[in-house]
Amino acid sequence: MTPQTIAITANGQSREVPEGATLEDVVRDLKPDPRGVAAAVNDEVVPRHEWPTRRLVGGDRVEVLTAAQGG
Repeated sequence: MTPQTIAITANGQSREVPEGATLEDVVRDLKPDPRGVAAAVNDEVVPRHEWPTRRLVGGDRVEVLTAAQGG
């Protein structure tokens, strides 16, 4: 049996992810070293401690941002 996938948008790009994927799965796929990273789903920032349990659904818009230093 083939795993089901859902369509999301991650950092402006369409992606297919496995059904049941979490925000943490997508963050780690985009940023293997998630230090200094913030993530939002549908324009709502999700606290890091919720990433492993925040399941994504079809149509979600995920933004993964890296903090930049300097001035």
